[in-house]
Amino acid sequence: MEFLAENKKAFFNYEILEKFNAGVELLGLEVKSLKAKRGTLDGAYVLARGNEVFLQGATIPPYQAKNTPTGYEPTRSRRLLLTKKEISRLVGWENQRGLTIIPLSLYNSGRKIKVTIAVARGKKKFDKRETIKKRETNREIERTLKNF
Repeated sequence: MEFLAENKKAFFNYEILEKFNAGVELLGLEVKSLKAKRGTLDGAYVLARGNEVFLQGATIPPYQAKNTPTGYEPTRSRRLLLTKKEISRLVGWENQRGLTIIPLSLYNSGRKIKVTIAVARGKKKFDKRETIKKRETNREIERTLKNF
């Protein structure tokens, strides 16, 4: 399993409640671009509409800009491949107030490109400060243990 793109700020900005793995419906030029590790998940989110789930805001630039078909949009919505049971659970989570669905990482599983999505609740400012404090104290502990 090789990570192709990661949402590095997700664990800092959100409290993760539940994770799902889903396939992604991509074009060939998007697959090549992702395998070259040129995609980003910054600012991306997941929408559940009816019986389908879509990845919105993920940027996947074209593999070769000169050979790109006209009208290609790097931030287009991409359909996620999930079971009906998982889709109904996501719709239920999405309808709850204060929860959002975000992508955590894009990775390849064999020949397939998959995405890990999570149901998350946004952290407040004081929660973020607490996370920073814990990280700093852990760094200090590691530094002192390294010297001994």
